[in-house]
Amino acid sequence: MAQTALNIVILAAGKGTRMYSKMPKVLHRIGGLPMVERVIDTAASLNPQNICVVIGHGKDQVLETVKRDVVWVEQTEQLGTGHAVKTALPHLSAEGRTLVLYGDVPLIDTATLETLLEAAGNEVGLLTDVPNDPTGLGRIIRDSNGSVTAIVEEKDADAAQKAVKEINTGILVLPNAKLEAWLNSLSSNNAQGEYYLTDLIAKAVADGIKVHPVQVRASHLAAGVNNKLQLAELERIFQTEQAQELLKAGVTLRDPARFDLRGRLKHGQDVVIDVNVVIEGEVELGDNVEIGANCVIKNAKIGANTKIAPFSHFEGCEVGENNQIGPYARLRPQAKLADDVHIGNFVEVKNATIGNGTKANHLTYIGDAEVGSKTNFGAGTIIANYDGVNKYKTVIGDEVRIGSNCVLVAPVTLGKTTYQVEYWADSDTTVLTGPRGAQYFLRGFLYRRGAVDTGLRQVISFKSGQPLRVRGNEVRVYHIGDMIEVAA
Repeated sequence: MAQTALNIVILAAGKGTRMYSKMPKVLHRIGGLPMVERVIDTAASLNPQNICVVIGHGKDQVLETVKRDVVWVEQTEQLGTGHAVKTALPHLSAEGRTLVLYGDVPLIDTATLETLLEAAGNEVGLLTDVPNDPTGLGRIIRDSNGSVTAIVEEKDADAAQKAVKEINTGILVLPNAKLEAWLNSLSSNNAQGEYYLTDLIAKAVADGIKVHPVQVRASHLAAGVNNKLQLAELERIFQTEQAQELLKAGVTLRDPARFDLRGRLKHGQDVVIDVNVVIEGEVELGDNVEIGANCVIKNAKIGANTKIAPFSHFEGCEVGENNQIGPYARLRPQAKLADDVHIGNFVEVKNATIGNGTKANHLTYIGDAEVGSKTNFGAGTIIANYDGVNKYKTVIGDEVRIGSNCVLVAPVTLGKTTYQVEYWADSDTTVLTGPRGAQYFLRGFLYRRGAVDTGLRQVISFKSGQPLRVRGNEVRVYHIGDMIEVAA
């Protein structure tokens, strides 16, 4: 049947004393999202007329953290759940109905709420549970016909009422036409001196409005978080459910109990994920991607047939197809790798594009750079992109060969036919030949008068067939490194 307008009120004003945290309770995370934000997402899936979130303790932190299109309502004094809903009254429609949710009940799902709304119609809906241990929770009181007549909080319950196993989850559907009058008639004459929202059940019965109870299909869906233990328990339940869905969809998880998805994962076929992998934010994995143990992948797109070795960390990057990455590799934001790229152990890439077939296999930093295809970085190469004030760009062309332990102090451009050589100076004259007009980056060591001068590096241009002179000494080539050609 067609229903009238739906308003949703999410209660999120509590301090959460038992969390022992300076952070408001509703900001503690489940699956990478603050609990209250997860509840907002679920609420939005019901397409309500509006969503009101009642905040109080730590409201500034909540507003700063949760950037959502909702109506924020401040409860300046925390006087109970009834008082919290009352603060939202000015934002609720005169007719229709209101669904009350909680910012610390993070796993409530759309299907459960749709069932509750359907059962309630234009009357009252009440979500109940029968947990193993009902201690501390409000009891559902029924008459001899099984109809719900009231909810009694445990602190106000007698022995017979405490023996009841069915409990109130706090999640209610209420008719707006009656809501204001009911809320205004609440009393705080109870053990906690608060205005209980649960008292509305008795008021509905007194007004001849039927209460429709719906038992939740699994206790965790309506479970609230009051401490870090409960938070961890719900996190593990959430992760288990996500792992099961991925397994059903064809993803291989080497150990589903040692995998965390803290965002959304889009994947192709034959994806393999080893133990202790954490997926955060928005991640896309192509066909045949393999992720080794202990990797963290955050907001990344990884192309087909790419293999990621253990202990690698990706964030805000894009990786092409057939890449070999890791172990202990780090791709930072705006790293963009083409196809057939090799990024090896202890290599870091930041804000850099790397062309097809380029390799940096060892101990290298590539930052603020544009690198062409089939270029090779020797071990220990550093692009020095920052002078303490400004960052500069480095441009390296195709098929460049950069020897070991080089520092490229930006801004640098390595053009076509660039070589790196190591050299050894003595009294002999040796001619270094190469393409006419080529530029050579000379590095290595200079032998002079029995001493070794390490770290000597000069740039020299020469014409083919001419001897090279460094510091007045003619040099002969001790070792020529890999030769490369890059765009001039």
